[in-house]
Amino acid sequence: MAEELMVPYSQPLDFQQVWLMFKETDKKFQETDKKFQETDEKFKETDKLLTEKFQETDKLLSEKFQETEKLFKDTDQKIRKLDQLFTSQWGKLVESLVKGDLLKLLKERGVSVQRILHGVEGNYEGQNYEYDLVAINGEEIVIVEVKTTLRPDDVEHFHRKLWKAKTWMPEYQNKKIYGAVAYITVKGDSHRMAEKQGFFVIRATGSSSSIINEEDFKPKPF
Repeated sequence: MAEELMVPYSQPLDFQQVWLMFKETDKKFQETDKKFQETDEKFKETDKLLTEKFQETDKLLSEKFQETEKLFKDTDQKIRKLDQLFTSQWGKLVESLVKGDLLKLLKERGVSVQRILHGVEGNYEGQNYEYDLVAINGEEIVIVEVKTTLRPDDVEHFHRKLWKAKTWMPEYQNKKIYGAVAYITVKGDSHRMAEKQGFFVIRATGSSSSIINEEDFKPKPF
């Protein structure tokens, strides 16, 4: 005969006990909720502090970047000024070399100029102009563009300037104008490009300068 399963007897809870259990549970919930609220406040405070710190850091970095950018700009301006000064000094050296030999060099090429004007500049109807060297005689003029380094853009720019010479300097309207470029170093085939435009090509070397056009070269009058 199977043994009968015995269920332990449990005394039922009365209302008072149940009520106390609910109150205790509610108290625990309230305490837990309070803890969550306190934790949330802590998170908010932490988030606020972090936000303030990030803003301060961002402001500081922005100020540092601005200071660095200003420093770079100041340095760039100083380098540009030094470069301009260097280029200017070299330009004066080349002008001096070319000017000293120019009358002889042109006479050897059949252009008997008698005197040289240096740094001819002016203003025609509000437009400024400047020519580095102008060698003249009674009938012919040779205008020289001097560069430390001759580049293709320099040749094109000078070509445009030559076409305006008689307009900018009307006293030379009835003269025959020739062009010449002088340099120490050259980029690409700028010197050949200048010769094709009809210019004398003068290279400054050491303590003198020389015309390097072909022997049968004929300058183009403007």
